[in-house]
Amino acid sequence: MGTTHPRTLEARSGACPAWEDDGVLVVVLSDTHAPRRWRGCPPAVARYLRQADVILHAGDVCTASVLTELAEYAPVTAVVGNNDDSSVARWGAAPTAELDLAGLRVAMVHDSGAAAGRMARLRRRFPRADLVVFGHSHIPLDESAPGLRIFNPGSPTDRRRQPRGTFGVLEIDSGRLIEASIIPVT
Repeated sequence: MGTTHPRTLEARSGACPAWEDDGVLVVVLSDTHAPRRWRGCPPAVARYLRQADVILHAGDVCTASVLTELAEYAPVTAVVGNNDDSSVARWGAAPTAELDLAGLRVAMVHDSGAAAGRMARLRRRFPRADLVVFGHSHIPLDESAPGLRIFNPGSPTDRRRQPRGTFGVLEIDSGRLIEASIIPVT
């Protein structure tokens, strides 16, 4: 049985926490659905992007113009979602991604499948990963089991059944995930 991590940061007075560590600050997005939902970067997201060392997008960007916009803030790694047009793959997004962020082994996929059995399924699919980032459901999730943590940032622009739009922030240092936060947007 996994552990759910309920940490949510509230941005007070439009500010975001200062980042002054030697680690890596990662902003995690998914399901932005441009141009129908994302017509430009929401100000609440942009405040965090200005501090980001890396941006991860877990798919359903829909059009590569969003990735180009995000790359103006920091380097972007993205995966292709089920609603993405061909420009997203031409931009460089693949069906999955595996990368090392400050010594933490991170994997990313858009659709992780049904909630039942998700942790075991992702462990089998990405056996070397310490953290798997995914999207698709628009439902934020931060859950862990021994040796694996899974993280869905939700959607900043299409909240669906959620009370608010969300995105994620990860603080990584020396191969450790120091903190993972789900940030409310709307």
